[in-house]
Amino acid sequence: MNGFISGLTTMGFAVAGLFFLRFWNRTRDIFFGLFAGAFWLFALNTAIIALFGVEENHIFAYLLRLVGFTLIIGAVFTKNSRSEAYEEELERDQRTISVERRK
Repeated sequence: MNGFISGLTTMGFAVAGLFFLRFWNRTRDIFFGLFAGAFWLFALNTAIIALFGVEENHIFAYLLRLVGFTLIIGAVFTKNSRSEAYEEELERDQRTISVERRK
């Protein structure tokens, strides 16, 4: 039964990775690509634990999860920093256009 649940969890992570890959393919936004990579790492983690009998507190399992969560945090920071930079650039462009209209 434990193997069945591990297989379901692995499949869920892999499907979530494919879901984000589909959005990355449409938009080419790095946010979705990083999320897809993170979920595939989670799928790999659960598959290795289930197939090879590695304990969850093994250093390898922790490292895969650490890299996955780091990808998610990096995706969020990247998305937020690009949004702020985009807003600043948009405001600068609007000011330039309004100055040019006055002339």
